[in-house]
Amino acid sequence: MTEKSKVYTRSGDKGTTGLVGGTRVSKGDSRIHIYGEVDELNSHLGMGISLIEETSSSELLDLVPYLKRIQYNLFVIGSIFACEKTKRESYSLPQITEEDIKTLETQIDLIDSKLEPLKYFVLPGGHKISSQFHIVRTSCRRTERYATSYESQHNGELPAETLKYINRLSDYFFIISRYANKVMGSDEVWWIPGKPTS
Repeated sequence: MTEKSKVYTRSGDKGTTGLVGGTRVSKGDSRIHIYGEVDELNSHLGMGISLIEETSSSELLDLVPYLKRIQYNLFVIGSIFACEKTKRESYSLPQITEEDIKTLETQIDLIDSKLEPLKYFVLPGGHKISSQFHIVRTSCRRTERYATSYESQHNGELPAETLKYINRLSDYFFIISRYANKVMGSDEVWWIPGKPTS
């Protein structure tokens, strides 16, 4: 019988962690912040999926397979950030492709076609699924800021498709938040200048 490996390794007790290729870096390193953000984003998305799966809405449940594909892609992105650029090819890590971006854009356009045009800025609120996907959206934006900052300081370190995909993802999550309110029969919460919500 194979002995179960321990969850803890003690290798990070001095504040360092290992990249995929074996290089040890500080846990405060900016690239560690990035894939930590990706991990948090994936966790928020997991909660959104769980909330959808609690409903009986076929319209929302139909989104789940693609949302789970996004979770897979987020793990791909995390692995890219966690591996030294010079060693990615040798580890045969999966990559985000232009096809992934086109598929995401198609999904955005499809769902957006079912929504009324925006007249005002939307405030987070309405149904809890909508609110959760606003959390997912803002987490995605934060991930994008970290990744963009890192790339500006380490030109060429991150694949262009990865940054494009993260940018499109936040748009997708915004559309999902609006769609969830429509499907669940909840009113959108609008920011109307001079008219605070009550």
